[in-house]
Amino acid sequence: MSDALLLLGFFTAVMAGVAVAGYYFLYRSTAVTGTAISLGDEEPVSAKQFLADSLRELGEAIPAKAAGGEDPIRRKLHAAGYRSPTAVATYHGIVYSSAAILGIIVGAVVLISEQSLSSALLPTICAAGFGYLLPNRVLESQIKSRKRRLVEGLPVALDLLVLSVEAGQALDQSIFDASREIRKAYADLADELLTVSLALRASASREQVFRDFGNRSSDLEFKKLSHLLIDSDRFGSSLGPTLRTHARYLRIRRRQHAQERARKVGVKLVFPIFFLIFPSVLLVTLGPAAMAIMTALGPMMDIK
Repeated sequence: MSDALLLLGFFTAVMAGVAVAGYYFLYRSTAVTGTAISLGDEEPVSAKQFLADSLRELGEAIPAKAAGGEDPIRRKLHAAGYRSPTAVATYHGIVYSSAAILGIIVGAVVLISEQSLSSALLPTICAAGFGYLLPNRVLESQIKSRKRRLVEGLPVALDLLVLSVEAGQALDQSIFDASREIRKAYADLADELLTVSLALRASASREQVFRDFGNRSSDLEFKKLSHLLIDSDRFGSSLGPTLRTHARYLRIRRRQHAQERARKVGVKLVFPIFFLIFPSVLLVTLGPAAMAIMTALGPMMDIK
């Protein structure tokens, strides 16, 4: 027990020293910079901002970039809605800190209970690996959730685009107005449309802007819409009827998907009914009869 307590105390002291040193250097450098800019009183750095800065510094200290081409982590972060320039570094900081924290916690618990350093090595490695993979799973869940929210608001946005285009507005202004109108109901889709509107106003290539709009989300419906906008802009076809037809197609597709999921409910209920509800029904219906039979036949079966 003494060896385990000694190792735990040494580890706690080292971690406390590292935390104090990091807090001192990071917070002091921020405070000195702020004092140099302004002599007046400034608001203290919040705990959330300090944590974000610490994770970003950790991610920048241990870079993990792709070998070539576009960084897949940045593409995933864009699909999840994180477009900050420091998002990749912050993500890597979260990954490293998650692996370290889970490994340290599990290792300390096993070390205290087992009192052996060799027995705590394997659980520590497994916990660190789980902590390393956990942020990626959370990020993928956020991507799926955001993709669902984007697809849900797409027919409404197309209806607004049809109204604006048929009223005589340009496509750039129509996209901006649609993003403003759906801001409260579909904030994620409003951000995407606002990005497209700003890119079009920045005199970028319209084809490239629409193509990037489809590539930012891995959903097939956005790729179809981007190709539709590209073809309409390239061949000069009427955009109003095309968008109206596509909005009708999206609503039919959503209704068919809902019907498909409703038909799968019966099959999915077989296992909970068989393993959970059916044993309970048998216990309630046959339990009293079995107890009565055992009470009646118990004295006759008693062999002395």
